[in-house]
Amino acid sequence: MVTTLAPITVTASADTNALTSLWDGLSPHLIASFWEVKRDGSSKDGYWSQVDGSPIVRAPLSDANLEMLLNWQSPFENAGPETRAPTIFAMLQSGTLQPVIDALNPFKSDKQTSGKFEAGAGTLKQFEGRTGITKLNSTQVFNGMPPVKITVTALFRAWRDSASEVEAPVNQLMQWALPVHLDENSTILSRAAEAAKGSREWVDALLPSTSPVKIAMMYKNRIFSPMVIEAIGVPLSSPVDAKGRFIELTVPLTLCSLTGIDRKDWVNAGDSLSGFEGFRT
Repeated sequence: MVTTLAPITVTASADTNALTSLWDGLSPHLIASFWEVKRDGSSKDGYWSQVDGSPIVRAPLSDANLEMLLNWQSPFENAGPETRAPTIFAMLQSGTLQPVIDALNPFKSDKQTSGKFEAGAGTLKQFEGRTGITKLNSTQVFNGMPPVKITVTALFRAWRDSASEVEAPVNQLMQWALPVHLDENSTILSRAAEAAKGSREWVDALLPSTSPVKIAMMYKNRIFSPMVIEAIGVPLSSPVDAKGRFIELTVPLTLCSLTGIDRKDWVNAGDSLSGFEGFRT
């Protein structure tokens, strides 16, 4: 869920706070923008808005792919008789049970009785090619969906300054992906003792670390927010300059929404930037 983003957060007026390489001549629709967002406590709807002073990382993307996994299951598929005696029904359906019955005929010496037995056993052929699957027990029901995943590869390369055009934006993405703070090797008992003495807050004693931040991504006039960086990679074999700083990096990213989305969220993601409301939780 995001707040309505003012144009200043995504337009050229924010370029002074942008971390990007030089991409002169490239269509702005091919350049993605990333920035940190926070839940807006002033709104009763809990919108997400850009963090004040948050830098904007910009980079063209390759291999960008949005994946939605919709879980449809058929809970009645095991309601048929095949699940009670699967081997017997499989032999009946395939016709392999008939030769077994014929081989076990105990009345082979008596033609009259044997004929009656074979006639009775012949009814087993009626089961050949039949199945207990029906439209009812094969009906699919919607069983939920995981959050939406977006996999991209962000491109960075230096024309003038490798530190500001490559190192800085990649470092910023890495900072957003990592936890803000991980507490030192203290136990919950020691922290609880400190909280009991009043030298530490109880919330800090129970949950002493801070999880990674949420970000937004704008790409091809679509804004996805809030998102988290689920995976990030840095190819260490990339070329460097004389100072050992990367001059080119292709950074694979996996972004994940906080929740599953519905039809309205998808429509909002494709709306124009003016009055955009984005993904809502």
